[in-house]
Amino acid sequence: MARIAVIGAGMGAMAAAARLAVAGHRVVVYERTETYGGAVRRFTRDGFSFDTGPGLLPLPAVYRDLFVKTGKEPLESCAELVQVDPSARHLFADGTEAALPNASRGGVVAALDAALGGGAGERWGDFLVRAREAWDRTRRPLLEEPLWPDWPVLAEREPYPAVPHRKLLRTRRAGTLAEVGAFELRDARLVALLESHALAYGLDPRTAPASAAVLPYMDHAFGTWYVRGGIRELARAVYERCLARKVEFVFGAEVTGIVEEDGRAAGVELAGEPSVSPGSAGGSVADADHVVAGVAPGVLDRLVPGTASVRGTGEVGPQRAMPGRLSVLLALRGGRPEGTAHRTVVHPADRAGELDRLFGAGAGLPPAPTVTVLRPDDPALVPDAGHEAVTLTVTAPAGLRPSESDVDRIVEAAERAIPGLRDRVLWREVHTPDDIAGETGVPGGAVPAPALAAAGGRLLQPSNTTRLPGLFTVGGWSHPGGGLPHAGMSGALVAGLIVEGPDFRGSQ
Repeated sequence: MARIAVIGAGMGAMAAAARLAVAGHRVVVYERTETYGGAVRRFTRDGFSFDTGPGLLPLPAVYRDLFVKTGKEPLESCAELVQVDPSARHLFADGTEAALPNASRGGVVAALDAALGGGAGERWGDFLVRAREAWDRTRRPLLEEPLWPDWPVLAEREPYPAVPHRKLLRTRRAGTLAEVGAFELRDARLVALLESHALAYGLDPRTAPASAAVLPYMDHAFGTWYVRGGIRELARAVYERCLARKVEFVFGAEVTGIVEEDGRAAGVELAGEPSVSPGSAGGSVADADHVVAGVAPGVLDRLVPGTASVRGTGEVGPQRAMPGRLSVLLALRGGRPEGTAHRTVVHPADRAGELDRLFGAGAGLPPAPTVTVLRPDDPALVPDAGHEAVTLTVTAPAGLRPSESDVDRIVEAAERAIPGLRDRVLWREVHTPDDIAGETGVPGGAVPAPALAAAGGRLLQPSNTTRLPGLFTVGGWSHPGGGLPHAGMSGALVAGLIVEGPDFRGSQ
């Protein structure tokens, strides 16, 4: 039985901890804040509850697998999953709208044809077929296997089978997601639909590789799910599964360094006297045979003395500053109307201007951003049926401190989805990138994106192994990247590397 110290209680870290405990190891999780979940948090006030991290769950099979592999109770016995249908309602700048069925390519094609006409559904359906090919080519190396030394194969090859585009005697193939939209979709509304998937992950579609086509494909192929009571309930279920497998949690425990002995990780150094539940820190140094770190790259480098970058980020391309997430939590008078879509995406008229403001040199919040409106049909989130809890989310530059006028513009944009919204507001709470920074320790509150192939490796996260033997990394800032499913996958990869050793080749 090995002693394993886990730094951080984010979703990936807890997924690794549960799997390692089931394998017979003694696992202790050290979390600097007073709760678990990383960015998966909850805000409550006056009988209203809101998710302040992700509000929906794609690829639930990742967490179903976690619960199957760590105990007899399946995920559905510990948290109630509800398929969201329609998957999303899209309000386009020209006034048209489309409600897209969940996990139904044929249904989506029919809905787009009916809403947009002109063969729009057929073009989107053909795009999804090509996106599936990119998914099939990259699924295993990007999601199910550790990042191997031959990673440049993923960085150099574009897996998306772009359609040749002929113009002025020249033939080109799309190299970016924006070019996929321009060359293959040929409809501003379909382009907005495509690019909104990238933007939701903090990616600029003008520079994101064509392989980012897998993002809308995952949405359509595997469905979008809600966890009754909010996504925080998923974090609670994973935490309780860890406790059931005898994982110890020490909250209020700030790790100040990683102990190195004989050229390998041998424990963690702790600051102060942490509160304990149910384990004990056991002093300022906790010995371990392996250390699993669920922290951002810059944070980890500060914990390991004598090296510029223990994670070897230069080996997978330069790390880039990712945007953050800005949420406006609205407590509304008046109940949720029957038949309301759970998720509505409000598209702005000036998408180019939005991208320039978000990703340009003078990054800032656009005057009219893309707004995602979440309106869960969940009595657990409101004091009674005469009220509604609504979350508005926009992609924002990391570290943004929004002004009141910024928030007013977001609410005004959301009124396209909820007529009369401003008259219904009882109060509002703003959750900023700085709040995310406080919860996760990530500078600026940046949110990592999922790993994507091509683009010279810019969108690959560092390997789960490090240059220091015995030290592993987990979570969104490690392979295979950000997002709830990817965090859970990273936990499975790290557990496999520790239990089976460096020859571990991933799930079969």
